[in-house]
Amino acid sequence: MNKLGVIFLVSLVIILNGCLGTNQKPIVIDETGNTGSIEQVIKIDKVWAGHPVGFCLLTKGERQYIAYYNGNRNMVVGQRNLDEENFSLHIVPPTYREKSGGTSTVLGWDSHNSVTLGIDKDGFIHLSGNMHGHPLTYFKSTKQSDISTIVQVMEMVGREEKRCTYPRFLYSREGEMIFTYRDGGSGNGNQIYNIYDCQSKTWSRMLDTPLTDGQGLMNAYISSPTLRSDNWYHTYWVWRDTPDCQTNHDLSYMKSPDLQHWYNAFGKAVELPATIEKNLVVVDPIPVKGGIINLAAKLCLDAENNPVFAYHKYDSAGNLQFYTAQILEDEWIYKQVTDWDYRWEFKGRGSINSEVILKGFNKREDGFYELDYWHIKYGNGCILLNDQFESCGTVLKPEPINTQLKPEDDFPGLMVRISGDIGKSEEEGARYILKWETLDRNRDRPRPEPWPGPSQLYLYKMKSEE
Repeated sequence: MNKLGVIFLVSLVIILNGCLGTNQKPIVIDETGNTGSIEQVIKIDKVWAGHPVGFCLLTKGERQYIAYYNGNRNMVVGQRNLDEENFSLHIVPPTYREKSGGTSTVLGWDSHNSVTLGIDKDGFIHLSGNMHGHPLTYFKSTKQSDISTIVQVMEMVGREEKRCTYPRFLYSREGEMIFTYRDGGSGNGNQIYNIYDCQSKTWSRMLDTPLTDGQGLMNAYISSPTLRSDNWYHTYWVWRDTPDCQTNHDLSYMKSPDLQHWYNAFGKAVELPATIEKNLVVVDPIPVKGGIINLAAKLCLDAENNPVFAYHKYDSAGNLQFYTAQILEDEWIYKQVTDWDYRWEFKGRGSINSEVILKGFNKREDGFYELDYWHIKYGNGCILLNDQFESCGTVLKPEPINTQLKPEDDFPGLMVRISGDIGKSEEEGARYILKWETLDRNRDRPRPEPWPGPSQLYLYKMKSEE
């Protein structure tokens, strides 16, 4: 039996022994030995370090693609075969909003302006990014599997494309490529979904109506519809009334068998678009200033494939705590998981620096659940939950990779940034990450000089121990 198998069996015995009796002691599962190794490091390029913005790494078959901003803030794309030592890089021709219909390939100071990639069923590469309430900025390759041939396409469908934010490429159960973005602004926007036809090489609306509609009063910060183990698509969101992040409220949820027909958690049909009046989709009616921020929630399915949520909000004393929401007898039941003496009072506009992050909420192979987090006061941790979603112990995890890797430059305030792979390696136990360094967010405003010099962007190949 390998090392991981031994650890699993020992952990299971600890859990079973610890759960006997009514005066159960907190369970401690030690998984710090479940470490991996860095098998390969590739230097890619020098990148902008004045503030963070999302980069993209996509592994597909035997090829790998990247998109990022270099030290001059230019958008760059690259590719390599997995057996090659370096990426072939291509600087996207610099364009500026004043002369390019409001689009641009040069990064400003907005940390919302990430870049993202998608690959259609025929192997053509699609890219979108550098927009926060700007006209659609979208590119497509003219050759299959060749990111260097991307050219800008000024529209997809031709409507609701003037104020786009949060672009994402998704895939249906059948492998059809979907593109989603917010049309409108923070506190006033709708979620749009387009679907790509490989035969005609054109986009069309996937839905006749937006998935969510803020009715001019709010917008939904929504997760991508994700196909889960029950073979249904699941999505959830919080509403926000204004650009001020403290006006988030009402954790909500829907599911669908086909991305066309939608239902609430209890199987009742939801007529699209989902709006704030449709209380049947509300998981927890958290009020404005109630302690939930956009997408500060995670979803998993329980043993009966019912949705269960972990999220944070304020307790009766005003401290920020983690909670769970589960379904019992056709209603949502809420349980407080933590009892911390700390209040993160977030407010204001622009990209904010998080003080509490819910990193993961997952069902374990042993039947328990774990809630993985980072807290500015309490650090990294992982809470073990029983099948009633009550805290029953702790899972000790290896030190996160972003804390193991230290900044190479001594410029004050530089932090290590990590970006995972939105694709997947076919090599068992292998995964890839990007690593670079930047200063923290600055509410999307220019930072006075001096600025740090460009930092080194690396690709790390990680391999878990067998």
